[in-house]
Amino acid sequence: MSLAAIERKIIALEGEMLSAVTREDFETAARLRDEIAALKGEVGVRKPPPGEMGLGTQVPVVAPPKGWTRPKKPDLMTNVKPRKR
Repeated sequence: MSLAAIERKIIALEGEMLSAVTREDFETAARLRDEIAALKGEVGVRKPPPGEMGLGTQVPVVAPPKGWTRPKKPDLMTNVKPRKR
């Protein structure tokens, strides 16, 4: 497909997406948005393979930032934060 043909298709899809939004057909509008993004070459949401997902979710497991430490757990018996000494 030539660049001009892709540009014409994007313009046509944007028109369809606008009419879908005015009809409040948001599922179709989202599908068209994703199709437009694919034609533009934008990176969409990556669907990870099952081994990379968090347990019971469709969200990929994200590694914590470098240098991040887990906060201390509160005392469940008193529900009071420990005092600083």
